[in-house]
Amino acid sequence: MTTTKKNKIIYWSTTVLIFLFEGLLPALTSQTELAKEGLRHLGYPEYFGNAFVVFKVLGAVALIIPKVPNRIKEWAYAGFAFDFIFACISHWAVDGFGGQAIFPLIVLGILIVSYIYYHKTIALNNKF
Repeated sequence: MTTTKKNKIIYWSTTVLIFLFEGLLPALTSQTELAKEGLRHLGYPEYFGNAFVVFKVLGAVALIIPKVPNRIKEWAYAGFAFDFIFACISHWAVDGFGGQAIFPLIVLGILIVSYIYYHKTIALNNKF
């Protein structure tokens, strides 16, 4: 397998995971009672969740559509990084350090891999 092909496979695999976790799942579950209770449990108002879902879906769409300008993708990556870091902090502050606080860091790791391979694929595309 060529390096270009491997880079694209890793990039698209990790980016699709981020799209599913941060775009599709929030869009489908944001209005459930469980999601609303989760926000209340962390001390956030309900309207915050509605705005948060809109930004998550927009960011996920920006990452998954190839023709979106690089600057927009950079903002989406930064937004998700802040999202995962602050999700970890929120869960840690309310529930202590455990699975709920660790999971956002795992997804942050997936995001970092997507970001690294996004730049590798751009570098390879600019050589030709």
